Amino acid sequence: MNIIYHSSTRIFHLYNDRISYIMMILKNGHMGQLYYGKQIRDQEDFSYFMETCQRPMTSCVYEEDSSFSLEHIRQEYPVFGTTDYRQPATEIVQENGSRISDFTYRSHCICEGKPDLCGLPATYTETKDEARTLCITLKDDVTGVQAELYYTIFAKGGILARSVRFTNNGSKPVHLTRAMSLCLDLPDRDYIWQQLSGCWARECHIHTQKLEPGIRSIGSMRGNSSHEHNPFLVLKRPSTDERQGEAIGLSLIYSGCFRIQAETDAHDTVRILAGIDPETFDWKLDCGETFQTPEAVLVHTDQGLNHLSQTFHKLYQKRLARGYWRDRPRPILNNNWEATYFNFTQDRLIEIAAKAKECGVELFVLDDGWFGARSSDTAGLGDWTPNKDRLPNGIKGLADRIEALGLKFGLWFEPEMTNKDSDFYRQHPDWILATPQRNISQGRHQYVLDFSIKEVVDAIYEQMAQILRNAKVSYIKWDMNRSISECYSKAWPSDRQGEIYHRYILGVYDLYDRLTAEFPHVLFESCSSGGGRFDPGMLYYAPQAWASDNSDAIERLKIQYGTSMCYPISSIGSHVSVSPNHQVFRDTPLHTRANVAYFGTFGYELDLNRLTETEIAEVKEQICFMKQYRSVLQYGTFYRLKSPFEENVTAWMSVSEDQKTALVGWYRVLNVVNDRFTRLRLQGLNPNYRYRNSRTGTCHFGDELMYAGLITSDETAGQIPHGVTPYTDFESRIYVLEVVES
Repeated sequence: MNIIYHSSTRIFHLYNDRISYIMMILKNGHMGQLYYGKQIRDQEDFSYFMETCQRPMTSCVYEEDSSFSLEHIRQEYPVFGTTDYRQPATEIVQENGSRISDFTYRSHCICEGKPDLCGLPATYTETKDEARTLCITLKDDVTGVQAELYYTIFAKGGILARSVRFTNNGSKPVHLTRAMSLCLDLPDRDYIWQQLSGCWARECHIHTQKLEPGIRSIGSMRGNSSHEHNPFLVLKRPSTDERQGEAIGLSLIYSGCFRIQAETDAHDTVRILAGIDPETFDWKLDCGETFQTPEAVLVHTDQGLNHLSQTFHKLYQKRLARGYWRDRPRPILNNNWEATYFNFTQDRLIEIAAKAKECGVELFVLDDGWFGARSSDTAGLGDWTPNKDRLPNGIKGLADRIEALGLKFGLWFEPEMTNKDSDFYRQHPDWILATPQRNISQGRHQYVLDFSIKEVVDAIYEQMAQILRNAKVSYIKWDMNRSISECYSKAWPSDRQGEIYHRYILGVYDLYDRLTAEFPHVLFESCSSGGGRFDPGMLYYAPQAWASDNSDAIERLKIQYGTSMCYPISSIGSHVSVSPNHQVFRDTPLHTRANVAYFGTFGYELDLNRLTETEIAEVKEQICFMKQYRSVLQYGTFYRLKSPFEENVTAWMSVSEDQKTALVGWYRVLNVVNDRFTRLRLQGLNPNYRYRNSRTGTCHFGDELMYAGLITSDETAGQIPHGVTPYTDFESRIYVLEVVES
C-alpha cells in the first residue's frame, strides 16, 4: 500500500497489491484521471495515458492549443460550462447568478490511516497501517471556495474510499447545488451495468443493461435510499461472471436521496457520478462554513463478482459496522408481528415467548402496538410510553418476565414518525415536515417528524432513552414506514429549504449515534417497511437490517441473492414465517423456509404454539443446527453458485475461514420430472482437504467438489420408484461439508 507523488510529472499513484489509481495535475490546474484498475508497476511518468487531439465542434481552454478541451479529458472532479458539457461533479451558484467555477490544484497531504467524517457514517481503520489517505486541495479563486478531495486506499483488497469537503473561504455566501462524492471517468464503455432494484416486498432484484450512449442512472428522491433502487452499482466486463473477470463496484454510504449515474459520450468515455441527489439538494454555504459529502466506496476486482462481493462483505462487516455486536453471532429471535399484529395482551406475549424458549429461541421481540393509544396504525406514533391496558406492568414488567423465562427482550420503535392522533402531535403540530398553504400528504396514516430540528430529535431521544434506562431491552427494531413528501421545515429560512432532506438524515444519524453511545450493548436492527433503507449508512449504526417485509422463502431467494451482491450475510434479517405466507399466500415446506433463512440473522415470525408436535420437533432441530453453524453462516466467506434470476435452481454456500466447514444451500422452485443428472460446482474449499458430506456420508476431496462438482441428482432423475415419497415444488437441502482429514 502506498501513495506516491511524482513532482516532476505532477502525477499521483495510489496502489496496493490489487489496484492502481493514477491521476495528474493538468496544465490548467484541474485534476485529470489517468488509470484505474489492476495494480501496475509504478514509474515517474504516466502522462501519455492522457490523450488529446483537435475535434470539430469543440471548445478549448486555451486559444493557442486547440487540442486541450475538457470535453474530451478524463477528470477527477469536473465542473460544467468551461468546455466540458457533460454532467459535473459540483455546481456552485454565486451571488451574481453565475454557476461557473474553476477548481485548481493548491496543495496535497498524505496521512496514515483514515480521518473521520464529521456527522456522517463512513468506513474506518483501527490501526494506522490499515490504510493511507491522500487529500488534494483545490480552490476556486473567484468565490474563494475550497474543495478537498479525499482518497483512502486500504492495505488489503481493491478498495478505495472517496469523499469531498467544501469550505467557503470567500467573502460572500454561495449555494452548493451539486456536491457529488465521486467522479470516475473511464476510457471505454465495454461494461454491463448491474443494479439492485425493485419495490416493497421484492427488493434488490438484479437488473443488467449494456452501457450505451446517453445517461443511465438510479437514485431516490424519497428522503430514504428506497425500496426502488439500492445505492450500489456494478460495472462488469461482458465476459465477467461470478467466478472470473473484471468488475468495478460502487457503494454510497448514505441513507437519503441519492443518485448514481453513468454518462457515455460520443467517443465512448464513461463518466460515473455518485452522491446526494442534486434535484433535492441546495446547500447554502456561508462564509467560513464547511460541507462534507457522504463517502463513496470503490472496489475493483479481476476475479469475478463473488470476489467483488466478498471484498464489500469483509469491509462492511469489520470496518463499517461497529461496536459490541460487530463480530458476534446474532441471537435467534421470535418476533410477534405476524403472530398477533396489534391483537395481543401481556399474557398472550408470555405464552408465545415461553414456547419460543422451549424451542431454543434466545430473544423475544415485541413489535408494533405496545405504546400510547396504539391499537391500529392510525394512532399513537410519537407517544413512546407503554399502553397500560395491554401491558399493565409496562415495558419493564414485560421485559422482566421475558428475562425470567431465560430469554432476552427486544422492542420495536418507529421514532421518525407521528400520527395526528397522538399526544405528541397535539402538543407539537409544527414538528412535522409540511409545506405552508399546501396539502399535507400521509402514508400509513402517519407523518414525518422534522428531524432537521435538534429539539425534535432531543424529544424523541429522551423518550426512547427513558424506556431503555428503565427496562432490560437487548434489541431494538428501528422501523421507518413512509417516505418524505412536502419537504419543508418551518424552522429554517427560505434560502435553506434545499438543505432539509440532508439535514433530516443528519438528524437520524445523530439520534442513532446518541442511542448507540449510551446503550452500546443493545443490538439495533434497521428497517424501513423491509428494505426501504437497507444501505451502508444504516449498517454503521445497526449491524443488521430487515431485508424485506416479504418473508416468503421463494421470494427471499431473489431478495437475499441480490442483497448479497454488496451486503454481508450477517447484516441480512431473515426469518421463518407461517405457511401460507402472509405476503404471497404460498405454502412452502418448513424445512425450505429455514434453509433460506439460515443464510442471514435467522429467527421466527410466527406463533410456535400453533405448530404441530412434528413441526415443533423440526423447529428445535433447526435452532440447534443454526446455533452449531451460525458463525460459518454469518461470518464465513459467501459464494453465489446458481442465480434465481436465471434458473429453476438457486444455490449458494458459506465457507469457514479455515476452510474446514462449508454449508451449501440448494433450492429448487418447481418440481421436475424425468430430469437430467445434476452436479453443483462448489467454491472456496481447500483442494487438499477431504470433506465428509452430511447427507450421503461419503467423503470427497475439495478439488473434486470444486472442479467435478457435488452430485445433486435425486429421484426426479428418471421415474420415481414405487414407495418413495415424491418431491414437491419448493424443495431445498443443506449440505454440510466438514473436513475429516487434510
